[in-house]
Order: sequence, then C-alpha cells, then structure tokens
Amino acid sequence: MSAPVTAGGFALPRASVAVRIVLVGGEAQAGEIYLAERVPQHSGPETPLEMLNRPDPFFPFCPKDGEVLLVAKAATVAVEVHQAPIGDPTRRSVARAAPLEITLTGGDTLVGFALAELPEHHARPLDILNASTEPFFAVDAGAATHFVNRAHVRYARPQE
Repeated sequence: MSAPVTAGGFALPRASVAVRIVLVGGEAQAGEIYLAERVPQHSGPETPLEMLNRPDPFFPFCPKDGEVLLVAKAATVAVEVHQAPIGDPTRRSVARAAPLEITLTGGDTLVGFALAELPEHHARPLDILNASTEPFFAVDAGAATHFVNRAHVRYARPQE
C-alpha cells in the first residue's frame, strides 16, 4: 500500500510494510513502517534495512491499534518483517551468510543467518558482524527477517 508522506511541503511516495518492532525493555508491537518507493542508489524501493540505517534518529511507525508514533532508532532492538532481507538477486549473490545464535540485551534469542555484502574471503561470522558501522544488520531466520540493532546485541554464537 502506498501512503504519501509530506516533507517540506512535498508529498513523498511511500510504501507501507507490515512489521513487528521490539523496543528496549522488551515491548513488542505489530504495525507498519514506511519506505521510499524509489531510492537513488539502486532500482526499486527502499529496503527496511536502508531506512533503519539512514542517519535520521527517528522513523514513523503506525501500530495496528493506534496513531503514528515516531520511534527512536536507538531504542529499537529489532524490526521483524516477512520478506527476503535482500530482494535483488545480484546483490544477494554476493552476500555472505553466517549461521548465528544472537542473544539480545533483553535476553531474547534469534537463530538465523547474519548477512552482509562482502568479498568471499571475508565470510567469517566475525567479519559479517563487523562488516559495517551502520547500526542495523539483517538476520535471515527463514520465515522472517530481523533487522537487529548492533547496540542491543549481548553476544552472538556461531552455529557452524
């Protein structure tokens, strides 16, 4: 679904994506986030990971049972979506995956594959977790993708 979002008097085309967010303190809530329908760095719409890694400290979130909230990225532990973490087949072909069990600061555990677009010789789990200084990274858990805030990872255990 597209929803125009107004910024500086201009309507920006946005697509809503169903998510479940987990905040510091363990609060989890289902709703929607809004992604740009076009971005300059590639063809197609913005991904949730790109939106979360933008320098803006807040993002709009509409809970299923409420009004739009402006959520602090720093207080966001993870965002769960039911779509592939990297939709572009070319980009996915160069992504490295590390099987990990990730324990978050609240004690929740995620099991899946941490993903990063890296050269083949940088495929260790530590390389993938340290691949970027961006705050969020993707964990493919099969049925869902979790975009995890690095600041809220207590530790990761390689599963190989």
